[in-house]
Amino acid sequence: MSQENGLYVYCIIKSPKSASFGNIGIGGRGDEVRTVSYDDMHAVVSQAPLTKYDTSRENMMAHELVIETVMKDYAVLPLRFATVMNEESDVKQLLKGKYDRFVEELERVEGKVELGVKAIAKKDVVFEEILLKNNDIRALKEKIQGLPYEKTYYDRLAIGQMVENALEDEKKKYRKIILEALEPVALEMKENKSFGDRMIVNASFFVDKERENQFDNCVNELGEQYGDKIIFKYVGGIPPYSFVNLSL
Repeated sequence: MSQENGLYVYCIIKSPKSASFGNIGIGGRGDEVRTVSYDDMHAVVSQAPLTKYDTSRENMMAHELVIETVMKDYAVLPLRFATVMNEESDVKQLLKGKYDRFVEELERVEGKVELGVKAIAKKDVVFEEILLKNNDIRALKEKIQGLPYEKTYYDRLAIGQMVENALEDEKKKYRKIILEALEPVALEMKENKSFGDRMIVNASFFVDKERENQFDNCVNELGEQYGDKIIFKYVGGIPPYSFVNLSL
């Protein structure tokens, strides 16, 4: 029994004419990605089974590929992953009903781009710096050096806690330096969830394309200044996923 098809909706664009973006639809079936239109407002869609889409790497990459392909020529309002509608008339009704909101949001993202920055402490280097700067930790380490493990258990716990506290202080210091360098170049900034005890910054920045080179230079300068202690991971030119939240 064949699955019933609906329309997978990737993003919203505004244009005087319809468009096709190739056979790159989600699901690996070679479905054409095209527009469904109401006036000059368009939803970018492809035929797709009416089913629940799991967040597999393959599905997520297919979803993002379509939006990034469209973004080469249009300002886009990305929709949440796995937005599926029953038929074309539903899509047209959506465009008609939310036309004014889509116009407003597209004007907001026109000429803008999302840039992502992660800053991760090089653990050994930062710990060594902490030991050099913190007399209490250094003194306690020297005190227990060479003593049997069972006699220094609580001292070792104390050292661990002191190092953890000092690491948090160092992360706060570098987070402030990084954000103070980057935030003034951005229109908006959103901090994302951090992973692991070494992550200092995990943030998305909404930047005017005319200032993208300036933002690049700021990230490069941070890398040159603090690259011995911090690993910077920089992703540029992606759709504004963090700054558009359209759930249909």
